[in-house]
Amino acid sequence: MIEWLIEPLQFGFMQRALLVSLVAGLVCAVLSCWVTLIGWSLLGDAVSHAVLPGVVLAYVLGMPFSVGAFLFGSLAVGLIAGVRNTTKLKGDAAIGVVFTGLFALGLVLVSRIPSQVDLNHILFGNVLGVTDFDIAQVLIIAAAVLAVALLKRRDLTLYAFDPTHAHAIGISPRRISTLLLAMLALTVVVALQAVGVVLVTAMLITPGATAFLLTKRFPQMLATAAGLSVLSAVTGTYLSFHVDTSTGGMIVVCQSVVFALAYLLAPGQGLVSRALRRRPVGGDRTTAGTAPPVS
Repeated sequence: MIEWLIEPLQFGFMQRALLVSLVAGLVCAVLSCWVTLIGWSLLGDAVSHAVLPGVVLAYVLGMPFSVGAFLFGSLAVGLIAGVRNTTKLKGDAAIGVVFTGLFALGLVLVSRIPSQVDLNHILFGNVLGVTDFDIAQVLIIAAAVLAVALLKRRDLTLYAFDPTHAHAIGISPRRISTLLLAMLALTVVVALQAVGVVLVTAMLITPGATAFLLTKRFPQMLATAAGLSVLSAVTGTYLSFHVDTSTGGMIVVCQSVVFALAYLLAPGQGLVSRALRRRPVGGDRTTAGTAPPVS
C-alpha cells in the first residue's frame, strides 16, 4: 500500500498533476455549494462550455489560455442576461442557445486552426501535462476566488437563501450575482487545467449536490463538499496513474461514486434510510387507508 502511494510521487508530472487536481477540486467544491443552492447548475454548464472559443483564440494570439477563457465566460454570462432580458424566452432557453452556439464555434475553431498543441486537451483535460506557468496561474486564480468567497461568504449565503431579505438590509442582489458569476468564470479557468471543458460541469455541481444530501447546515455543507472533492481529486489522480486512464475522467468518476453512495446511504435523505423509516415496526402491516378499529 505504501509503495502504491509513493510510486506516483517519484515523477514530477504526477506531483504537478496532484497539486492542480487538489486545488481545482477545492475551488470547485466551495463554489458548487452556492451554485447548488441558487439553482445555477445549468449556468455553470453554460460557462464551462462557452469558454472553448476563447481558449482557441488565446492560443492563436499567443495569450495565456486563462485570459481567453475568462473573457468568453464573461461574454457568455452577458449574452445570456441580454437574451433573457430583451426577449420573452425563459432563462433555461437563453442559456441553451448561447452556450451551444459558443461551444459549437469553439469546436469549429479547434478543427480548423493548425496547432502544434493538441487543443483537444482543452476539451478533455491534460492535467499530466501542466507546466510551472500553468501551476502558478492556477494557484493565483484559486487564491483570489477563495479569498473573495471567505470575505463575502455571509453576503453570498444570504443571497442564496433569501435575496429579498438581502436587498432589504442593504445588500445589492445584482452586485452579489455579478460577483458570483465572475467567481464562476474564474473557477472554470482553474478547473480547465485539470479536467477540460467537458467535465468542468461535474466538478462544479457534484460536490455541492453530494454535500447537500449529507448535511443540513451550510458551513457543514462547505466543509463536506471541499473534503469529498479533494479526496476524489487525489484518489482519481492516483487511480488514473495505476490503471492508465484519463485523469480528468477518473476524478469525475470518483465524485460520481461518492454522490451515488450519498444518494443511497445519506442518513436523512438516502434511499436506504427512507426505506427503513417506512418499514412497519413490530410486524404492524396496517396501511394508511385501513379503517381504525371500532371500540
